[in-house]
Amino acid sequence: MKQNTLKYIIAFAIIVVIGIFAVQSVILKSRFDLSEKQFNESTQIALKEVTWQLLEYNKSYYGQSADFESLEPIERVSNDYYIVNVNDIIDGEVLKFHLIEEFKKHGINTDFEFAVYDCDSDSMKYGAYICADADTCKQIKSYNLPKSDKYTYYFGVLFPKRSQYFNSRMKGSYIFTILLMIVVLFFGYTFYIIIKQRKLSEVQKNFINNLTHELKTPISAIGLSSRVLNDPKIIESPERLLKYAAIIEEQNQRLSKNVEKVLSLASLEKNKIQLNPEEINLNVFVENIIDQFKHTSNGVKSQVSFTPLAVNETVFADKFHITHVFFNILENAVKYCEKVPEISVRIEKQTKNIFIIFEDNGIGIPDYAKKKIFKKFYRVPTGNVHNVKGFGLGLDYVKKIIGAHNWNIKIKDNPEGGSIFSILIPSN
Repeated sequence: MKQNTLKYIIAFAIIVVIGIFAVQSVILKSRFDLSEKQFNESTQIALKEVTWQLLEYNKSYYGQSADFESLEPIERVSNDYYIVNVNDIIDGEVLKFHLIEEFKKHGINTDFEFAVYDCDSDSMKYGAYICADADTCKQIKSYNLPKSDKYTYYFGVLFPKRSQYFNSRMKGSYIFTILLMIVVLFFGYTFYIIIKQRKLSEVQKNFINNLTHELKTPISAIGLSSRVLNDPKIIESPERLLKYAAIIEEQNQRLSKNVEKVLSLASLEKNKIQLNPEEINLNVFVENIIDQFKHTSNGVKSQVSFTPLAVNETVFADKFHITHVFFNILENAVKYCEKVPEISVRIEKQTKNIFIIFEDNGIGIPDYAKKKIFKKFYRVPTGNVHNVKGFGLGLDYVKKIIGAHNWNIKIKDNPEGGSIFSILIPSN
């Protein structure tokens, strides 16, 4: 799949997901508004029925009552509070009975609280808190419902659990939304895996290309040299014989080194690496490694300086693996340098911790790559894949060996150009 095609698919998928959530949000809001409208209409109708029942009761009990047609509309003071003007005497027990009956008849199955205005005390009295489920009701009566200055004979009804009521009615929609989110997250995770696998495929492809190049070059050189040595006349030219024998030895060492890197990777992947820590004098150990490096093909063309600690310090480490770690860092400093490599190695002690610092004047590492260079197979793009030989395994090996010692490694830019690798050895 081409890069642009994948980008278009991802962009389309994001647009579709946004569209789905936008539509779902609109649907949820519409359903909520509809539920609220139905609740308000049902409440208004139920309260009108209650008012009519109160007037009928007064007419049968007192012989007269207010005219139902002359009553003002029910006032909705807030989302959960209604005031009903009866304009006549209100019996609290009769009101309670009809409120329960009418709310039940109109499907208003939620807690409510009511109170009747008392002219003498100028307060809301004769009320009660009614639970939709009376067996679980533990609410204390409050009667602290707001008053109204518009009416004289009225009662108020409050729905304290109105939000919970709507949420219970919207439960199906909420469940569907949650399931939709799970599905979207699943597809998002699937896209993430696809992208990750695609990147891994590209990295592995580059690794295979580099590996093929690094193995074929010495094999070809050894094959060519072997054919020359098979010529009987080569004995007559001892200089040529020694030259091609040296080529075979050099390329064989190169081939062995590359195979060793791949085998080391396989060993690390299977967690078969075993450290053999021993006490070492850090100053002497690092100085010996630098001396060895100076005699390698990379070391002879570089300038390496070393600043030891003022006082000798000993640490426990695996000499074999730590030697390879330091060699990897030093070789990278040479390979990724476009001028005469200058490498400064120094050991410092700060707040009991020991730092081994490698400072070079190479091409540096871009900020975006600093967190990736320790990943397996990763190589900083430099145009041609083969302009700097390697598999992208060195720093992955460095990171794992440093971690196995419970040490830490960090990288930052060298202000004078290049990079600075710092290995932190915690104090015991």
